[in-house]
Amino acid sequence: MKIEKRGTDSYRIRKMYKGKMYTVSFDHKPTQKEALTAMTDELNKVRTTHTQMTFQRAAESYVDMKRNVLSPRTIKEYTENVNRFPEWFRKLPVSDITQIEINRLVNEISIGRSPKTVRNYHGFLTAVLGTFYPNLKISTTLPQKVKSEPYTPSQEDVKRILAEVRDTPYEVPITLACYGMRRSEICALQPEDVDGDIVHINKAMVLNEKREWVVKTTKTTESTRSIIIPESLAEKIHAQGYVYKGHPGCITKHLERVEVSLGIPRFPLHKLRHYFASEMSALGVPEADILKMGGWETDHVMKSVYRHSMMEKEEKAKREAAEKLRNALFN
Repeated sequence: MKIEKRGTDSYRIRKMYKGKMYTVSFDHKPTQKEALTAMTDELNKVRTTHTQMTFQRAAESYVDMKRNVLSPRTIKEYTENVNRFPEWFRKLPVSDITQIEINRLVNEISIGRSPKTVRNYHGFLTAVLGTFYPNLKISTTLPQKVKSEPYTPSQEDVKRILAEVRDTPYEVPITLACYGMRRSEICALQPEDVDGDIVHINKAMVLNEKREWVVKTTKTTESTRSIIIPESLAEKIHAQGYVYKGHPGCITKHLERVEVSLGIPRFPLHKLRHYFASEMSALGVPEADILKMGGWETDHVMKSVYRHSMMEKEEKAKREAAEKLRNALFN
């Protein structure tokens, strides 16, 4: 540990701890042992202060520490997470939290919530305690993940939807969703982002913690990308002077109304990204190219969509083969 001379009879030592610099001053030149002891005492005061916080205070402090680093949407979710924990857990001093209290919490919040939601709670909890109570070892048994196959709209249903929304304010956003764009990306898109038939995707519109719609950078680095759309769609965007200027939620609601009126399975706008991945796979587009066009950070979602699509095709092939055998045997 470096001992710095500050004046005629002034010395100091400094140490970075959890992103903050701590300083201890001396009126004489300390020995290495004195310096180490003094800094240890200083940091112990800090650690004691942290563990005396309630979980709620620690969670709020954790969010504040991340405010200028994370996206507005993530900060909004973190802020809301704090008050979603049961009151009895929020009031616990961090130093009183043990694996027993965590197990009780997980058991309680597992009632009526999906395994994914419970895991999100636990992930936030471990991040907070890892910052303010790093010596606590956490080993929690979490609900088993539920394997679900992603729903992929059929090409016929998508065609019917696009025909129904033609020449409405929702034609452009719903069509762009079929080309792999997220709703947040569509709502942030401007005509100047459309160059010929190339769309440059470099921002997203999300809700912040004040429930205000703000424009930020894309969800991930991979989400910043360019895609190609039909020239007719690009021309429509420039002719009307905007991509979409309504409330983001109205796109989803209108899509639901169209699905009901057409009598097709209801699915959210985001499922059109699954449709995009499935169609690209069926057309033989390389996996790496599909990832880039859709702005996926990993191939987890895309592969699950592709696997589901292949299973449907295999099932169809089996039925066709069985039908041919039936005709050969009984006709």
